[in-house]
Amino acid sequence: MIALPRMPACGRLPLALAAFLAVGLAASQESGDSQKRDYSGLSGDSGRGFYVARLAGCITCHRAPDEGGSVFSGGLPIESRAGTYFVPNITPHPEDGIGGWTFEDFARSLTEGLDPQGNHYFPVYPYPFYTRLSSQDIVDLWVAVQSTPAVAGRAPKHKLKLFYRMRGAVGGWKGRFFDPGEFEPDTSRSEQWNRGRYLAEGPAHCGACHTPRGSMGGRDLSRRYQGGVEKVGANGPDITTETLVADGWTEGDLSWSLRSGIMANGDAYGGEMAEIVHHGTRYWSNEDLAAIAAYFFDQPANE
Repeated sequence: MIALPRMPACGRLPLALAAFLAVGLAASQESGDSQKRDYSGLSGDSGRGFYVARLAGCITCHRAPDEGGSVFSGGLPIESRAGTYFVPNITPHPEDGIGGWTFEDFARSLTEGLDPQGNHYFPVYPYPFYTRLSSQDIVDLWVAVQSTPAVAGRAPKHKLKLFYRMRGAVGGWKGRFFDPGEFEPDTSRSEQWNRGRYLAEGPAHCGACHTPRGSMGGRDLSRRYQGGVEKVGANGPDITTETLVADGWTEGDLSWSLRSGIMANGDAYGGEMAEIVHHGTRYWSNEDLAAIAAYFFDQPANE
């Protein structure tokens, strides 16, 4: 694990031009497979929801650029090979935020990558990971977001290269690379290990940065966590079990680094990883830090 240069937390997805030209220019706006979940009987808790926001990097990404405004007021730029994306305002403001959304709109954005009108979100928004969120976490996160002050101010429009602007073509990309569905635990593994895998492959979306991508921007799951070699500006390092052990890391080192920002060699994280620690992982419970460390030191075979 190494220090990374500055780049907002969700800004590592380089969608290749081929994704928009060859994979689904004729894709419909609506997802063909709506994810049916039963949220009935679930009540949300804002305290738990803000904790989920720390797990999921929502605060890392959606905070104001000057960090002087609401944690969800947005505006941060995300630099990528496609151009510059701007993180939206997700406060309850009726025009500039998501104050006009229903809970169903919110849940569908996370689990299906669709806006309230059924348009596809660019997968710079890490819904390929958020689709794994538990229904309870989604309900809690909704209550937390709705409890924040409504802040005026809409994020600037994305500044993307011509062919990357074709939002409808993302439907084809999703058909090939998006596998929607709630996390399913491995019953042969411990509760702690399953919690660690849920965190890594769900809210924390570690693979967005640390797994290689092909020419169309899809993750190569046969090389999961072997390093995000398709990133712009820097590579997310290899964090496979074998590499962590070879580099002298222990489970305790990994847990402590995510709490403190200090790596096993005594150096400090820099750039984006420092932001992830500062706004996210340092708030995690000891149990969750131990769980994700246990998972990374006992990773399953790649697909």
